[in-house]
Amino acid sequence: MNGWWYVPGDCCPVVWVGQVAIVTLPAEIDVTNADEVREVLLGVVNKGAVSLVADMSKTTFCDSTGVSALVRTFKRASASGGGMRLVVDSPAVHRILGITGVDHLMPIYPSVAASLGTPHDQPGHGRGMPWPAAITTEEPPEPSWD
Repeated sequence: MNGWWYVPGDCCPVVWVGQVAIVTLPAEIDVTNADEVREVLLGVVNKGAVSLVADMSKTTFCDSTGVSALVRTFKRASASGGGMRLVVDSPAVHRILGITGVDHLMPIYPSVAASLGTPHDQPGHGRGMPWPAAITTEEPPEPSWD
């Protein structure tokens, strides 16, 4: 599945890098779309993602139903031996994750690139998790046509 794009509906594009799934979440996660977000995230875990990056870098609002979707996904990923990381840019989203304690449950990164670092590149908060050692953010070499 390396580099394979999968777009379920209009909600959340997914890109696979090996067994790591990066799911781009919508600008707002609330009661109107939290069920769909949860189903996409759980679907990725059920498809065998060893690790999941929930990219919330474009998310500016997340209510309690969105937080619940993230926590349920984290629990499922953990139960299946995988892990989950969040990418968050918005101060409002950081605040709700802090108030609810989610920032102590799973690691939060400022960018997708940072979230794909080595297993030892843990941020200042959040729990550690299994992470494939082979993850790299480097581009593959260009083929030589000589």
